[in-house]
Amino acid sequence: MTIQDQEPLPAVNRQQPLPDPVPLMGCPYKSNPYPLYERMREAGPVHRVLFPSGVQAWLVTGYEAAHAALNDDRLGKNHDRGNDRWRARASIMPEPQHSRLQVHLLHQDPPQHTRMRRFVTDAFTPRRVEQLKPRLQELADGLIDALPETGPADLVAGFAAHFPFQVLAEVIGLPGELAARFDRDWGKVVQPVGPTDPGRALYEARLYGLQSYIAEVVAHKREHWDDDLLSRLVVARDRRELSQEELDSMIFQLLVAGQEPVTNQITTALIALFRHPDQLARLRDDPGLLPRAVEELLRHDSAFELTTWRFFDQDSDLYGTEIPAGDSVIVSLCAANRDQHRFEDPDTLDLDRSPNPHLAFGHGIHFCPGAALARAELQVTLGTLLARLPGLHLAIRDEDIEWIPSVLGRGTNHLPVAYDRRL
Repeated sequence: MTIQDQEPLPAVNRQQPLPDPVPLMGCPYKSNPYPLYERMREAGPVHRVLFPSGVQAWLVTGYEAAHAALNDDRLGKNHDRGNDRWRARASIMPEPQHSRLQVHLLHQDPPQHTRMRRFVTDAFTPRRVEQLKPRLQELADGLIDALPETGPADLVAGFAAHFPFQVLAEVIGLPGELAARFDRDWGKVVQPVGPTDPGRALYEARLYGLQSYIAEVVAHKREHWDDDLLSRLVVARDRRELSQEELDSMIFQLLVAGQEPVTNQITTALIALFRHPDQLARLRDDPGLLPRAVEELLRHDSAFELTTWRFFDQDSDLYGTEIPAGDSVIVSLCAANRDQHRFEDPDTLDLDRSPNPHLAFGHGIHFCPGAALARAELQVTLGTLLARLPGLHLAIRDEDIEWIPSVLGRGTNHLPVAYDRRL
């Protein structure tokens, strides 16, 4: 029996102790991980878990422990900290791509992280995002205009797969002709595919395609400089403020992490509203609720289900659990955001929830720099869809939703909907 074929943990079974490691895999888990996370929180804040690739890691589940781990300067992000056990199954991007594309912000510690992050923060400030909102509205309306006049329609293919990338292109200065040639499948290179996996050849082809695309972007910006983020990154490389690998990796991170999570968050937010039609109707009738509603939808079901790897550089205690040096530590943001010790009625979608200190964008020095932009995209998306597609509802049974098999994220690649008409 392969690891992928193992039986998933039953969704609710409070009579049996949790296995060690706890398998995080299978359709029941991906469709609704929250009963399992509740069991894990009740049993303790830190658990050994097993992923489909065979990687074992230590998962932090409670809010207090998650908040502390995200701010624990003993935990580093650089892959060089990983031990051989972790590297054998998790560090599988081949060379030379691993060295050229994996030294971005998510895999750096201070002082390198501090130096590199300063190049991107100005592009995503709340003030800049607020200035962009009219343009975001234009992009959203253009996509709605292209939907069928009456349903059904797939809101991923027709909207969610395109809107975040169109917005990203505007923000970072990706020219239209290059943006049009970006292949969304390139974003799948962040999903682990081992050397013996039948899909390895396709995985490596996507890597080569994305690497070539990044080289084109750099060459274009070097010849056609403008006052935008991509141009500033290229100039920083030419001034030797960034290495070539850092430049390529940062563009890699912008293109992949800057759009796919927002696509997924649009789907999780819509599914939550479809499951709570009274809340959907309330939000449609009162758009002033949008900012607060977006925060609650981010808490209720975050597209960033788990963080990326963190490592201790020596054997260390984490909430009473001894973690070997170089083992991977992962924080479950979704589990933390449903902790009853921090949120009253955590499984309830409450659009009036305030305060709402969720961890959907992480915390500490690795807090998502694009959080303000993602919030604006979600507000524009929900406001536009609810206003222009009256009667919007899910066109399939809830149990037929196909959740993406991604290890770290939540979302769906298809979201069939119906509506009365397109306004």
